[in-house]
Amino acid sequence: MEFPSNPFRTHGGVKAPHRKNTSQMASVSMPPPAQVTLPMSQHIGPPCTPVVKVGDEVLVGQKIGECSGFLCAPIHASVSGKVSAITQTVLSNGEKSNAVVIASDGEMKVSPDIKPPVVETLEDFLNAVKESGLVGLGGAGFPTHVKLNIPKDKKVDTLLINGAECEPYITTDHRAALEDSDDILDGIFAVKKFLHLDRVIIGIEGNKPDAIQHLKNLLDKDPRNSDHSVGVLTLKARYPQGAEKVLAQAATGRVIPTGKLPSDVGCVVMNITSVGFLGNYLKTGMPLISKRVTVDGSAIAQPKNVIVPIGTSLSEVIAFCGGYKEPVKKLILGGPMMGFATFTDEIPILKQNNGLLALNEKQSRVLKPTACIHCGACLEVCPMNLMPNSFEKYTAVKNVDELNNLSITTCIECGCCSFTCPAGRPLVQAIRLGKGLVRQAAAKAKAEAEAEAKEAEAAKA
Repeated sequence: MEFPSNPFRTHGGVKAPHRKNTSQMASVSMPPPAQVTLPMSQHIGPPCTPVVKVGDEVLVGQKIGECSGFLCAPIHASVSGKVSAITQTVLSNGEKSNAVVIASDGEMKVSPDIKPPVVETLEDFLNAVKESGLVGLGGAGFPTHVKLNIPKDKKVDTLLINGAECEPYITTDHRAALEDSDDILDGIFAVKKFLHLDRVIIGIEGNKPDAIQHLKNLLDKDPRNSDHSVGVLTLKARYPQGAEKVLAQAATGRVIPTGKLPSDVGCVVMNITSVGFLGNYLKTGMPLISKRVTVDGSAIAQPKNVIVPIGTSLSEVIAFCGGYKEPVKKLILGGPMMGFATFTDEIPILKQNNGLLALNEKQSRVLKPTACIHCGACLEVCPMNLMPNSFEKYTAVKNVDELNNLSITTCIECGCCSFTCPAGRPLVQAIRLGKGLVRQAAAKAKAEAEAEAKEAEAAKA
């Protein structure tokens, strides 16, 4: 297939400050903490069920949480030691989850069951991806084996590797491209082989020239790429270039319709760190037990890229980075545009966390909202061509019909509207509330329809 020489034009976006302070800092591995707390919900879909009990000895890589549904990914021990509790913990979004607490023995003894999976067929491949515990490591947490299980009625020809990393501060994907490049290429060629794809486009923003050139050099020398079907596309350094729908359009010119997926336009999208992990797992059999996290912000003493055992508390990660150098006004998991502010640093790092920002008073200052002046700035920057100001208006009056008519669920919550608004309107927060109203209305309508159906059946009987 034809490989694009330049990205296709996309709508909207903003020039957010990059602040990639740690881009040239090699990743450092954190020693095992005294204990880890491993929530059973680290993915989109139903939570896992613990398969260990208090007092059990566990080893690194051992499965401790089993899938309870298709849209699920297993959980593995990130340290060796003893299960000290099975309890509930609060996640960064405020939801509660069952969790397995492991008191570490400090030895990081690896389970003897860890061995490379035997992969000969597509079914073997998808099962291996599931057993690895892999979810989208760019932040979404969607189980990867589900994403790669393409419906037979859809023709997918292109794998898009998301290395844009457009979110300010975060540099984990950048470091992965430089430090895990062999694993990334192994993962790419495995996905390409088993999904029978024609081409692979690795999209990286132009503000990472070293990563772009490094991967290009490796691909030029790789005999698996003799047909040049895998290449690197330099993207514009414009937020949110890494959003799935924006990336698909920029890399292929294909527009994903409202309510559709990348597979509907012949694409499958994977984060560059995710595909790198997959490449390593196929060679070693070590499941997802650690995560590279960028720790930065004005209140952090020593910003770093840290490889953290999953389940380590934020406080211990921050202590490894020298602790706080001044009072923290806001603590964010993720980046400043799409991350979630958390109320405590005593929650654990999860699979999908890639950034931890601690901001001081000055950086956390929020504009006092004033009246909307109908300037249209939010419409111009919305990458999905939506009307954020109208979402705020109809959310305030709980007009679900209008929210649906304006396609509020298409919003990717990138934050471009709030970033741009001269009146300081809390548009993203309003949109999240509006989506909640839509979900509540849909659930109510479904329950009423089911009740009516039961009444009709009872009347017939």
